Amino acid sequence: MQDQPKYKPQRGSEFFADGRAGRPEVEGTVARGTLDEDSAFYTGKDAKGDDVTEFPIAVDKTVIVRGQQRYDIYCAPCHGRIGNGLGMIVRRGFKQPPSYHIDRLRNAPVGHIYDVVTNGYGAMLNYASQVQPRDRWAIAAYIRALQYSQNALLADLPQEARAKVPGADAAVSAEMKAAQASQPLVPNDTDFYNFPAVPATPAGVPGAIGAGASKLPSNQPERK
Repeated sequence: MQDQPKYKPQRGSEFFADGRAGRPEVEGTVARGTLDEDSAFYTGKDAKGDDVTEFPIAVDKTVIVRGQQRYDIYCAPCHGRIGNGLGMIVRRGFKQPPSYHIDRLRNAPVGHIYDVVTNGYGAMLNYASQVQPRDRWAIAAYIRALQYSQNALLADLPQEARAKVPGADAAVSAEMKAAQASQPLVPNDTDFYNFPAVPATPAGVPGAIGAGASKLPSNQPERK
């Protein structure tokens, strides 16, 4: 049994004419579990190759909660918890992605969001191997919820819920503004001078060299 005849992966073979031990799949066969017939579900595209405008799955609270979980794991580090493009690694000097709340992305078909998660876009790598198709749609649903949360109108709420909106109370509104001032979206750090208009690449972060690195005095411990 120790010296049994066998071929190891990527090894050559003298038995087959093409010299390869690994054999190609028989033409016309499909491995179990890889028959992706639903183009909209697996690609986010319709038969014409255009981004779909409707979700190919039923979207309910369970799907959105699942999307929030996956978003916080895979997307929030760059895109931020509210989708404004100021995630933690962006605050540390990496390239800032666009906010989900700009008109271009609010009006983009939902299939576009799915396609970007699947195949990547610009500096963003694809997440096809990390996130399963249904979870990609869940993330897209949660992004739509994020977009709505930042652009909803008071008139969209039921009458009984409008009185509970904190913004209607001037005292509460002032308190909220004070809380926001004490926790700014962008860190109060000299490495982020005029960030994001003038991006910085702080010391201690991969790629912290060149024109992107801040030239101002820093309070970062690793620079002292």
